[in-house]
Amino acid sequence: MKPWARIGGVALAGLMMLGNAATAQPPVAAPQSGSQVPTFKSSVDLVRVSAVVRNRKGRFVNDMSVRDFEVIDGGQERRISEFRTDDSGVSVALLFDISGSMESKMPNAREAAEHVLSWLNMPNDEAAVFTFDTLLDEVAPFTSGLQRLPAGLDSVLPFGATSLHDAIAATAQRTAKREGLRRAVIVLTDGTDTSSRLSPSEVSGIASGIDVPVYIIGIVPSIDNPLSTFGTTSVEKSALTSSLSDLAYWTGGRTFVASTIAERSQTARQIVDELRHQYLIAFESSGTPGWHPLVVRARDKDLTVRTRSGYFAGQSRPTSD
Repeated sequence: MKPWARIGGVALAGLMMLGNAATAQPPVAAPQSGSQVPTFKSSVDLVRVSAVVRNRKGRFVNDMSVRDFEVIDGGQERRISEFRTDDSGVSVALLFDISGSMESKMPNAREAAEHVLSWLNMPNDEAAVFTFDTLLDEVAPFTSGLQRLPAGLDSVLPFGATSLHDAIAATAQRTAKREGLRRAVIVLTDGTDTSSRLSPSEVSGIASGIDVPVYIIGIVPSIDNPLSTFGTTSVEKSALTSSLSDLAYWTGGRTFVASTIAERSQTARQIVDELRHQYLIAFESSGTPGWHPLVVRARDKDLTVRTRSGYFAGQSRPTSD
């Protein structure tokens, strides 16, 4: 079985969010030489984009219409052909890091995930549970009404190396199949990667290309929290505030560092709340093969729109085969 088959920075009420567009590097459209990256099988005609809009105070803006948005595809404005603001369900893949470095952090990771599940309380909401070290395992398939984690997670003994980047890419591909839902991958990890084939920029290109936002919850003690006053890990040396933060940002997601009970609770609520406030936009691709950088913006310059960084055209969506 193949490895994949098992398979901006502000503080708010103690919650630490990461996402700096000024320092993030855009995802690469093609793999680095020698990397084993998913192949492509079909063209992209209608491009779906999920977008979150906030005002200058950081509050969600819920009353926008199709006329309030602009879509810029590779520098060219595109006409929006579909626009949805309905209450479609939320589809979340919970991805647990169970490598050796997570041994003392698993209880906190489970607690954060339980908070996420508690907010998935609408009839059409669903969740799946995956774990990974160097291999990805499906612990629970996408299930509506999943309010508790599988009992087997309580007995997991973290061990071994970490293929974090590869696991995120493979889980995003599975989540992309949940059509018609506001979907996302939520990763619970300490941010360590020791054995992935893919780089963070390659993963962000894959997840962005299939419109699956990646949210990363950094499960670290306060002493290792790069944003904590008492932390001993610097911002520059932490993947949670650099490469992984960039990865999440370019998919339209975010990275959080949650070291306390309050931060884990608030993080879970904020992620689900953000997914419920997505606008769903679609437009026709130009058809020009390759990677297309994408900008979605509001005509009101006082509003900020966050969405994925681009898409593939004339090629297929990534698969794990």
